[in-house]
Amino acid sequence: MIDGNTLIEMGYQPGPWFGKAISFANKYDLRGEDLKRYLMEVSPPPPIDPHCKPLRYFKNISAVSANEKSNLAKVIRTMDAVMRTPTVVTGAIMPDACPAGPVGQIPVGGIVVTDNAIHPSMHGADICCSVAISIVENVTPKCILDSAQRITHFGPGGRKVNTRKLLPRDISDQIKNNKFLKDPKSSELAETHLMTQGDGNHFLFVGQSKNTGKTCMVTHHGSRGLGARLFKSGMQVAEKFRKRISPRCPKLNAWIPFDTQEGKEYWEALMTIREWTRLNHLLIHEEVAKNVGVDIVDWFWNEHNFVFKKDNLFYHAKGATPLCDELIIDSTTDFRIIPLNMGQPILIVSGKATENNLGFAPHGAGRNMSRSQHKRDNSNRSAEEILFEEIRDLDVRFYSGQIDISELPSAYKNAEIVKDQIQQFKLGTIEDEIIPYGCIMAGDWWKSTKWQN
Repeated sequence: MIDGNTLIEMGYQPGPWFGKAISFANKYDLRGEDLKRYLMEVSPPPPIDPHCKPLRYFKNISAVSANEKSNLAKVIRTMDAVMRTPTVVTGAIMPDACPAGPVGQIPVGGIVVTDNAIHPSMHGADICCSVAISIVENVTPKCILDSAQRITHFGPGGRKVNTRKLLPRDISDQIKNNKFLKDPKSSELAETHLMTQGDGNHFLFVGQSKNTGKTCMVTHHGSRGLGARLFKSGMQVAEKFRKRISPRCPKLNAWIPFDTQEGKEYWEALMTIREWTRLNHLLIHEEVAKNVGVDIVDWFWNEHNFVFKKDNLFYHAKGATPLCDELIIDSTTDFRIIPLNMGQPILIVSGKATENNLGFAPHGAGRNMSRSQHKRDNSNRSAEEILFEEIRDLDVRFYSGQIDISELPSAYKNAEIVKDQIQQFKLGTIEDEIIPYGCIMAGDWWKSTKWQN
């Protein structure tokens, strides 16, 4: 008779499969080579360990000032840890790179390419954070911004019943038929959060094309509560796989193998989230134009916080703009949108994949310090004083009525440096610039919440 000690002496790690294997081997009196062959067939594969050293990745960023050097050192430290993940093939960081959590968390401005693996932590809770632009004629930027003020919705929660748009049946059915999305709460969030933009760095920007003078509106937001809920359930499933196949891999970089049923369903859920987010942008743009009485003459969008698939490789872009059509399943234009800060033009770029950019450009200006640090550094001045000093000529509105200084231009990296590095590292060609008129942001809405008072 064999027992667990027999299998351990043969070099196997104890696990749930021991009981069934021992019972079968004793029932058929397996010994010697017969036992070895049987155990090789039924034993789970050995655990996949992290790489001993980080795999090579491309550093499309340079630093000059003390703040830039400090930020870059933190980015490299965390990216080095990410690049030890067993599934990783290659990666890159962009000029707007900055840390986004503990060491080992993919930084903002990071791209990580993996084989047969979707890592929920590498797209984060704000799945499909993206930007969209609409171009209109014969209307002033102020008219569009005033209309947008009436139409859009920033801050927590969802729409009131009388201002909601009906969720299309096909998206509703996709949500209800997907393992990761079919709970009633996801359906509720998909309905109530439609046409909302959230908070933080999300915005509605209005300006004019440098090339044509036409009025343009740009929205920036992600998938709201619906995406955050998918992220949470994705991390839970990834953790189950991690415990089984790569227990030495850090929890935050757990993954869902694509060649499993869970992997296929999670990918389908991501596609549904993408479709919902695109619709969210489009509805806001259409309603703003309708409210003013003009037609949209051109409209396009791109994600910059998502997972892109090419063959069996998954490109996790945590704040990076996809350049090449191969990565965007429904691209209708060669142009991509890169906002910098509310006081600077939004860039319209084009470009192709190169060895060092992996098919991506930056997604914005990025930060050299955290929001809280920026607030501490400016605690000796009022929010109004900082606001009027930095954007005195622009029409900037905070939906909550509370100025958020951590979203003013000084909270971000120098826009000109980011533009220079786009050219230096061949991360795209600037085709046009949307000269700012003004914007709407959520603002410091939590200052006036009941629980604070």
